[in-house]
Amino acid sequence: MKKVKVTQVKSVIDRSERQKRTMQALGLTKMHRTVEKEATPQILGMITKVSHLVKVEEA
Repeated sequence: MKKVKVTQVKSVIDRSERQKRTMQALGLTKMHRTVEKEATPQILGMITKVSHLVKVEEA
């Protein structure tokens, strides 16, 4: 399966609790942290919900 690199580029301060929890579920807890995830429909949906906070690249 394809992989994607997700990097947090904006802070979760003053964001909704749902967005904060989505970022935690993706493994993004600090600025400029990068995680590599498989591109499953569930992960891509989570990325879509917080797309304004992250940068996504194909790995």
